[in-house]
Amino acid sequence: MSARIVVIGGDGIGPEVVGAAVKVLEATGVEVDLGFYEAGDEVAERGGQPLPDATLEAARAADAVLFGAAGRSAADVILRLRKELNCYANIRPSRAFKGVKCLHPECDLVVVRENTECLYIGLEARLTPDVATATRLITRKASTRIARRGFEMAAARERKRLTAVHKANVMRITDGLFLEACREVARDFPQVEYEEALVDSVAMRMVLDPGQFDVLLTTNLFGDILSDLAAGLIGGLGLCPSANLGEGPGLFEPVHGSAPDIAGKGIANPTAAILCVAMMLEHMGWTRQGLAVHKAVEACLAQGMVTPDLGGKLTTMEMAREVASVTRQLLASGS
Repeated sequence: MSARIVVIGGDGIGPEVVGAAVKVLEATGVEVDLGFYEAGDEVAERGGQPLPDATLEAARAADAVLFGAAGRSAADVILRLRKELNCYANIRPSRAFKGVKCLHPECDLVVVRENTECLYIGLEARLTPDVATATRLITRKASTRIARRGFEMAAARERKRLTAVHKANVMRITDGLFLEACREVARDFPQVEYEEALVDSVAMRMVLDPGQFDVLLTTNLFGDILSDLAAGLIGGLGLCPSANLGEGPGLFEPVHGSAPDIAGKGIANPTAAILCVAMMLEHMGWTRQGLAVHKAVEACLAQGMVTPDLGGKLTTMEMAREVASVTRQLLASGS
């Protein structure tokens, strides 16, 4: 029986990069039932909901969701999808690739970000015209389950190192609770080297020497910021995929935004979206196919078969066709 995958292009370059990613997915030969649905600004402008009921219901019933990009309606689309699908863990790898100019070619880290709490819960209030507040929510349950996910990832990686990122010297109660949960889970993973570090210190250390980090485990806001910093270290957001995982279907999305300034020009970099396919395949048990996609992307980047933002001359779909071709060759050869 084939897996059910819901594909949502979204806004801006989202449909273009997702279309490219689907091209590569089809090249792997896995049995999937693709359903294409809409969400985002254009849907809302036509008088509908940014996230239509039909799209949400299809996502809930799917085995996985591949999402492109969200525009102005991001809070109503991607944040709601993460919540409705119970995706409590946001996994954002940042690894430098040969052939891509970057600040730190040795960078190979992953940010494991709690996805349901912190300041992103939306509890804000305007008390007076001149005073506004925001509530930061941290619970032991959410902190413990994201810590376990982070330690499991660290234990499976070669370096087996995990850094819990916090600001407990200022936010003593909320980040103090987060660290309590991390320390409790750490006792179950003696094979993982564990450290705790302040978020501002981590940001500086990442710029100077990201090679000292392996898995960065942190709360929602800090994870959002640090993952974008990590993207800058390896050459930009166009190279960074992400997976939202939890109790329901996995939700896979590029870290980049909708980039309306280049939408429709056929020059958007599809690398992040294609790597989302690789993560999705591996998550769903098609490890060999996912690894082949990873290797195909690496080969195309190393050989300069890329879009203009990376110094190449290929269009979005031309790059996708090159990656798809290499993927088929790797799978046929058993590599």
